[in-house]
Amino acid sequence: MTALFIILAAIVCLIVGYVTYGSWLAKQWGIDPSRKTPAIEKEDGVDYVAAPPAVLMGHHFSSIAGAGPINGPIQASVFGWFPVFLWCVIGGIFFGGLQDFGSLFASIRHDGKSLGEIIHDTMGKRAKRLFLIFALLVLILVIASFVNVVAGTFFTEEGGFGFTGSPTNNQTTAMISLLFIVLAIVYGYVTNKMNVKTLPASIAGIIGIVIITVIGLNCGFVLGRTAWIVLIGVYIVIASLVPVWILLQPRDYLSSFLLYAMMALAVIGILSNAFTGNASFTIPAFTGWKTDIGMMFPALFITVACGACSGFHSLISTGTSSKQLKNEKDAKPIGYGSMLIESALGIVSLIAVGMVFEKYTGGGFGSPSAAFGGGIAIMFGPEGSSIYNTIAALLTLAVSVFALTSLDTGTRLSRFMFTELFLNEDEATWKDAKGIRKLFAHPLFGTIFMVVIGCVLGGLKLSAIWALFGAANQLLAGIALLAVCAWLGEVGKNNKMFFIPMIFMLCATLTSLIITITKKFGAIGSGEAVWGDYFQLVFAIAMAVLAVILVVEGIQTFKRQAAGKKA
Repeated sequence: MTALFIILAAIVCLIVGYVTYGSWLAKQWGIDPSRKTPAIEKEDGVDYVAAPPAVLMGHHFSSIAGAGPINGPIQASVFGWFPVFLWCVIGGIFFGGLQDFGSLFASIRHDGKSLGEIIHDTMGKRAKRLFLIFALLVLILVIASFVNVVAGTFFTEEGGFGFTGSPTNNQTTAMISLLFIVLAIVYGYVTNKMNVKTLPASIAGIIGIVIITVIGLNCGFVLGRTAWIVLIGVYIVIASLVPVWILLQPRDYLSSFLLYAMMALAVIGILSNAFTGNASFTIPAFTGWKTDIGMMFPALFITVACGACSGFHSLISTGTSSKQLKNEKDAKPIGYGSMLIESALGIVSLIAVGMVFEKYTGGGFGSPSAAFGGGIAIMFGPEGSSIYNTIAALLTLAVSVFALTSLDTGTRLSRFMFTELFLNEDEATWKDAKGIRKLFAHPLFGTIFMVVIGCVLGGLKLSAIWALFGAANQLLAGIALLAVCAWLGEVGKNNKMFFIPMIFMLCATLTSLIITITKKFGAIGSGEAVWGDYFQLVFAIAMAVLAVILVVEGIQTFKRQAAGKKA
């Protein structure tokens, strides 16, 4: 019954937070449904494309979800369920939701431009350049992390190439994911070029998902890990360059149904398990202030990541979602509501690992994603049964689909920001740039540059990337909160609700980076360091220095605003 209490308490708290705090934020900032959005005013058929609210919700939710709200809370469960529960709920309502909603709103009021442009308007050109460099470093880690996750759920250890009629879970996941891309392209064509309405197209899309799932369960695709990394790299380059209506919008929208179904299946499992007792929730409420992953501060708040607050979300809000929002009134459900649903997913992940906690902590699962699938599946039947195997395979598929959507979006964001980095203020597109900057600002150059580096790093062990990704991602959240706070102050709107979340996130993440830097110097000094240690050290120092400079710029901006001066 503990699991049932946890999920019900979380749902009630998140709904109350959405209705009360979310509505208060919208009123404070002046959401205006009559105001034209950038998707309408700057429609270009490529990046600025107004999407129906349900479609944009699917894109935004699928992109921010990824594997983060599953991996993070499961890894943090070693502190006990109560600290993770509190941070997912409180963090989602007052930290993550605030950042996501605020970033989306600020971008809408900046012609759908990125967080870098928002920083430029309030903190100056130098701060914008520093932020873009920082964000690109984070996006390299995003690409590396999710390339690693996706390739790990697709690959066949013995290598080979082709199809098999007796697929393993990995081969099934790979096959369905490939077919899912084809389905998304078809969906995008019929809805945008044949003008088929959203409802009938959605019904047909759901039927298509069922069909490709059946095919994948009976016919798998075989490919080795390195080959998958290369193939994924080629795919995300193409996906980030084609118009959003061809692949990004339809793929993310259709994948959102998988996520909703996954969460519904989990809730059904929790409800039924409360009465059947197929599995027992065995995580202690609290295990101690220090565990194998470190002290609760800052480790808990870094590890949970997307389940409570994630800087990557601000890049999505200001990079793709703001360019597709049809009406400002939809900013609250898409920006704030999506984050709270993700917090609920974090709670579901916590409950899932609680059903297999001893096996998970004993190393019985290869990854948190596998523990998630096993934890939900065991509520429906014993391990090894047909229902257990089927549900575990489908949930593994869902996790890989969301990791792939985050890759799609993250690579597109990389393209935007790489181009911005090399443009002067009077240059609107890469075509306006001069000399070598024109090459660097070209969308293809930036995309390939980021993907190649990300895929090379994606070949490392996930443990060498994920810890640094978590700290960088949360530090980005602190900077995003700072940027939106400064902009609201510049335009005379209430920004006081940002200060506590902003200061807390900056303190937690800078502390985590300092700990990482100290450990890596220790490993180097003792002669135990490997290549991955040097990589983490360089990245950690670079991000810490950039963040501190941006914080100083922010403090100066707040002082200027307090003195009544405009930028």
